[in-house]
Order: sequence, then structure tokens, then C-alpha cells
Amino acid sequence: MIRVVLADDEPVVRFGVKAVLATGGDIEVVAEAENGSEALDLVARHRPDVAVLDIRMPGVDGLDAAALIRERHPDTRTLVLTTFADDTYISRALGEGAAGFVLKTGDPQEIISGVRAVATGAAYLSPLVAKRVVDQLAKARPLPSATERIKVLTAREREVLGLVGAGLSNAEIAGRIHVVEGTVKVYVSTILRQLGVRNRVQAAIIAHESGIIPG
Repeated sequence: MIRVVLADDEPVVRFGVKAVLATGGDIEVVAEAENGSEALDLVARHRPDVAVLDIRMPGVDGLDAAALIRERHPDTRTLVLTTFADDTYISRALGEGAAGFVLKTGDPQEIISGVRAVATGAAYLSPLVAKRVVDQLAKARPLPSATERIKVLTAREREVLGLVGAGLSNAEIAGRIHVVEGTVKVYVSTILRQLGVRNRVQAAIIAHESGIIPG
């Protein structure tokens, strides 16, 4: 069972997200918070697998909470709930430790998929969120196109990058390409270094932008 702490300052949203997660069958919301500070306390108390955090909350917001959770409780992964109105926050979020981004107004199944993916150590990006992230990064810091950037990778590394972008964990990638999990870890580390990115989320964005996500 995947244990979740859910944080959002709107009770109706918490109710809805909790109801959606309950339909997954393998996810349990063990505690709910109204703000980032409360979420930090609950994560420390319950040590969940995943913290689902709204970006905009009073006091400590979701991004600050994600960074602190990453620092204090690295075994707890964070999934950020966002809206299109949060564009100005998204590029900042990449450096704050969040492992995934899901739209509140998107397909409810994406929240379940996101929780499952980040719980296994994978990155998860709602496709529409990925596009917004790419657009924001392009505005803030012009970079070579993703297609150009992945040219430094071997064919196998590009295959692994595409699977990272699809939200697969290292174990799932190992099964897909028929290697041991340790080999995948080496591939992922090499990919991050070659692309000059800090984490799997940033790598996943490049995978989405370059169009190499497997169908």
C-alpha cells in the first residue's frame, strides 16, 4: 500500500483528491494538511511514501515544503498539484525537489498514475504540465532545442531517457530493455550528466520536448 500525506488549503480539493486516490486500490491517504507547515509535521510523523502538495498554500507553500521534505525526509517523494495559473511557479519547482507535476483540473487518473510513479522513484509529468514547463524554461533561459541536446546520447541512452519521460522506474526500465537495475542506474546518471540536468524531472521534460516518449 502506498501511504500518502495530502496537503491543500481547500477542503473541497482535499476531499476530491482523497476520493480519487481511494479508487486506485493501492493508495491510502494517512493524513491531511491545510498548509505546508502542517504537511512537514505530518510527513515527519507518518513518514509516507508520497506527499501530494498544492503549490499555493498559506505560510510555507508547496514548493518550499517539497524542498524541505527532500532535505529532511529523502525517502518521501513529492507530487505537486498545479493549475495553469501557476506558470510563474513551475520553473522554480524544478529545483525544489518535486518528483512530479499533475493538473488539478486534468484527468483524475493522472493523480493516481503520478502517485504510483513517484512512489517507485520515477518522475511523472502530466503532458499538459510538461508543455507549460518547457514553455516557461524557454522564456526564462534560451537553450538549444531538446532534439539538439539529446544528440550527445547514444541510441540506448535515448531509449532509456524516453522511458524515464514515460514515468517508468529503474526497475521497470530494466525489465523493458532486459538489463539489470544497476545498469539502468548507470545509464540514468550518465544521461543526467550528459544533458546537464539535476534530476529525473528535468530529464523527463527534455524527453517530452524531443518527442522520444514511447507510444
